[in-house]
Amino acid sequence: MHLHILGICGTFMGGIAAIAKTAGHVVTGCDANVYPPMSTQLGALGIDLAEGWDAAQLRGVAHDADVFVVGNVVSRGNPLMEAILDAGRPYVSGPQWLYENVLAQRWVLAVAGTHGKTTTTAMLSWILDYAGLAPGFLIGGAPVDFPFSARLTDSAFFVIEADEYDTAFFDKRSKFVHYRPRTAILNNLEYDHADIFPDLAAIETQFHLLVRMIPPHGRIVVNGSDAALARVLARGCWSEVERFGLAEVPGTGPGWNVAMDGTILLGGAAQGTLASSQLGRHNQLNALAALAAARHVGVPVAHGLDALARFSGVKRRMETRGAVRGITVYDDFAHHPTAIAASLAALRRNVGASRIVAVIEPRSNSMKLGAMKDALPGSLQAADRVFCYAANLGWDVAGALAPLGAKATVLSELPPLVAAIAAEARPGDHVLVMSNGGFGGIHEKLLARLAA
Repeated sequence: MHLHILGICGTFMGGIAAIAKTAGHVVTGCDANVYPPMSTQLGALGIDLAEGWDAAQLRGVAHDADVFVVGNVVSRGNPLMEAILDAGRPYVSGPQWLYENVLAQRWVLAVAGTHGKTTTTAMLSWILDYAGLAPGFLIGGAPVDFPFSARLTDSAFFVIEADEYDTAFFDKRSKFVHYRPRTAILNNLEYDHADIFPDLAAIETQFHLLVRMIPPHGRIVVNGSDAALARVLARGCWSEVERFGLAEVPGTGPGWNVAMDGTILLGGAAQGTLASSQLGRHNQLNALAALAAARHVGVPVAHGLDALARFSGVKRRMETRGAVRGITVYDDFAHHPTAIAASLAALRRNVGASRIVAVIEPRSNSMKLGAMKDALPGSLQAADRVFCYAANLGWDVAGALAPLGAKATVLSELPPLVAAIAAEARPGDHVLVMSNGGFGGIHEKLLARLAA
């Protein structure tokens, strides 16, 4: 079968492309921008890419396509999509194709939640792989321990990052309702994706739909102290439930807990100690959820702890990009106030009293709409200095960050931003750059400026 994938350079759709190629299908695709790392990964798999949405693809690279797999980046008015509709060619969403052709035959372990999905999915995949189960997986980032973000194997198990974002222009349900997991991790839940969800209640409804699809002998591994997830389960739950949380936070009950020193507790009994290179209490929670999910498919906790001690992480999650003159520059994917605060807290715990310079790009759709602006100053309190890149935003960034006083600097052009950070940084500083995009290559530019 020949698949032509629209939006192929997104992590999810690129993962589908890799899986389809491994399964023996002919795969081609297109995207608005074809660029590394996904273009490189797809090229290594021998997948032909077309740049743009020209309807001429129907007479060219996609002329004999059996089905068009449509990513949620595609909307009505897209020239190629309009031509596909006019021609009556068959099309399907990425999540639906994945379920029907891959997931339906497997034990699916899905990782859902507002924060921590990518890291937890990578952790769980690594634990199962270390245990010899050789799972298939689709991770929404670049795991350090695997050469690709997605793979297909003969294993009965498949681990998937379960995104709550919508499926396609013709299917506005969350992607994860297509996956029908037997094991589901619900990490946390708060308001995000203001471009498609009017409020938190709307997202809770999508999580409720996911819960409705888990079989009675399936298992939900849920953050026991999350109020929104408690509301989701209160709407109906027909499966086994295991709760996890921080040992010092009430509400988890006799489930899974992790203490400040990394001790893992199950029902109050110590199971071992988490030794991980991943910083922060939020990553201890991610690891705890992964251990609980792995145990559901038969991996002992001790074996999971051994695996996590060897887990290298995911690129762009507190990734050290370089150090110049004693100034260390990090790249982090944090783009929601809660994630920003967690990343800063993790770094603070690691560097002690050393200065932290936070550099943020409010780039997510929710940030661009200003939905999170009131929470932004509080999320940055742990930083000693704050620099914000305010290009192409329709709200008053300087006004929103005014509570930080002279600690915050807002600039709308990249070269002056790089110059200002370089002028401010001094030996011993830790510069944490946070964005869910490439941020104009600021990491390399900053390191070069510091070196000069």
